[in-house]
Amino acid sequence: MTDETRTLARYRIERAREALDEAGLLFSQGHTNACVSRLYYGCFYAVSALLLLEGHSPSKHSGVRALFHQRFVRTGVFAKDLGRFYDRLFDNRQKADYADLVTFDAADVSPWLSEALNFVEAVSKEAEDRIDPKD
Repeated sequence: MTDETRTLARYRIERAREALDEAGLLFSQGHTNACVSRLYYGCFYAVSALLLLEGHSPSKHSGVRALFHQRFVRTGVFAKDLGRFYDRLFDNRQKADYADLVTFDAADVSPWLSEALNFVEAVSKEAEDRIDPKD
């Protein structure tokens, strides 16, 4: 693995955490649709960091999602419920960003904040372990 790959993966992990911070701020101001979008992007950045460390850099969100399931969920690195959560956020982000007349209820979005944090922390830990193995 090159130093450039490690640097880019670390940057994506940082972006993941930043997106979650942004989601919290948006939620606190009542911007639930924007919050859902940032929650998804937080998870997306973490997954893309992990995939990069495996030598994968898909050009589409659907490719990132498919590879995450193929390489990490189906193989048991991550529990299936983490994969389902990522899929749910993907679908909800599509609605939040592109569907007309969709407004997410704060009561529905609220638990996603901690679920996304758990997701990003789990995926980031796996990525960080690959960046700096503790042999």
